[in-house]
Amino acid sequence: MTAVALDTPLNLPCGAVLPNRLGKSAMTEGLADPFGRATEDHVRLYRRWGEGGTGLLLTGNIQVDRRSLERPGNIRIEGPQDAEQMKRLSALASAAQHHGAKVWGQIAHAGRQAPADACPDPVAPSAVPLKMLRWTQKAPRALTESEIEDLISRFGNAGKVLKQAGFDGVQLHGAHGYLISEFLSPSVNLRTDKWGGSLENRARFLMSVLRAVRQSVGPDFPVGLKLNSADFQKGGFSHAESLQVVEWLNNEGLDLLEITGGTYEHLSMIGVKIDNQFDREPARASTKAREAYFAVYAADARRIAKMPVMATGGFRRRDSMVSALNDGTCDLVGLARPLCVDPTISKKLVAGSSAETQTLEYTMKLSDEEKAGLDPDELQISTVLGQQAFFFLTLFDMGEGKDPDTSRSLPVAQRELAAREAAITAALTN
Repeated sequence: MTAVALDTPLNLPCGAVLPNRLGKSAMTEGLADPFGRATEDHVRLYRRWGEGGTGLLLTGNIQVDRRSLERPGNIRIEGPQDAEQMKRLSALASAAQHHGAKVWGQIAHAGRQAPADACPDPVAPSAVPLKMLRWTQKAPRALTESEIEDLISRFGNAGKVLKQAGFDGVQLHGAHGYLISEFLSPSVNLRTDKWGGSLENRARFLMSVLRAVRQSVGPDFPVGLKLNSADFQKGGFSHAESLQVVEWLNNEGLDLLEITGGTYEHLSMIGVKIDNQFDREPARASTKAREAYFAVYAADARRIAKMPVMATGGFRRRDSMVSALNDGTCDLVGLARPLCVDPTISKKLVAGSSAETQTLEYTMKLSDEEKAGLDPDELQISTVLGQQAFFFLTLFDMGEGKDPDTSRSLPVAQRELAAREAAITAALTN
């Protein structure tokens, strides 16, 4: 077989083609206006990424219900969109596509992980409260049958709107502890009706949403899914269950499967490695030997999947990316944080002028004074959350037309982000 290079196009089952093997995994932007509409900040940010050589750009989670946001600055799509809303969505898509990249809108519902300041009445499959690290969420109430059916139609509507706005595809967010992921989890979904119990029943919401979106966009429009390889929690969605879902997905017309893992209760999705509160599946030697956290899980899924598989999480070296594309791990390499500090890194990786991405998360640490009084687990959590704030703010920088500011300390980043989020929340219009 011919070796796959980073610039090898990827053919999707629906007939669409991605220009290369690098994808920007979805990252929450927080740039929407108080009405949940796309802004010029989105346009500037996605134009910057579109110029950078990444073949597929997945947007941050676009919410289907203003009552349940992942954060106050989310774009939201509810019902028919007026001319101004469509104009703004189309401007975002056009900016991303200007240099040949494909842009897909990620569609989501935050479920019980919606923050209290943006969601006074969170919902979930069951009334199971969230045990958080540093966020504040209210206890959710269980969705009614009619609410579940309404949400399925909302996902379908969002897919139709994004297609009409000129996006090249959509991705459903079925991971990281958000609503679709919650339905899959036996520790969160305690329902005894057709939406809970067996894995087949717990997967019913995902399958219903996927079918609604496919019906709304037609057979030739790309539809992807972001799925947890596991929740990495005792009693949660397991890797074996994830693989069974992948097998079922083979019959659903899916065009791209992105494999990830973790939830807000176990932040493996952003590299937290502590096991103080929640069980994690045993570490695998081959995983330890590689930089990408979910590479082994992606390879397991790819052996079953009939659609292309995207692996996201931890890829930093060019040779690791090329190896993953040729050893059966994945068909598309997902990048996230590297694109926050160098939006052109994909172009450099494809050309071979860079052997690896920036790795600021490995060097950004708290000072000795800031570490005082923290136990090892608290230190890691504080460091990771400070880094998360740092990378969030680089998106604000690029949205404002500036280069990413990489000089912020972790405490400064946390304070600045908190102030920005508070201002956005105060202006939020329902």
